[in-house]
Amino acid sequence: MSQQEEMTAMQQRIDELAQRVGHLEQAVDQLWGSGRTRPGSRPKEPSRPELVTIPDTPYDNALWTDSDDEGLGARDRHAP
Repeated sequence: MSQQEEMTAMQQRIDELAQRVGHLEQAVDQLWGSGRTRPGSRPKEPSRPELVTIPDTPYDNALWTDSDDEGLGARDRHAP
């Protein structure tokens, strides 16, 4: 078999392989066609939440009236 004949035969095998892969992809798409993600495929990027800007201005001290110091109990009592 000449080198040209070998190259032609190899190209035919590559073309056949590509055709079979195409058929396989179609079969997989039909199997997973109901909107499900195929195994091994990348999931869709999750949408990023909308960013909320928090102002640098201090909070009103009245918000903290009658609050306990976390882990220390009420202000008018001492810790054990």
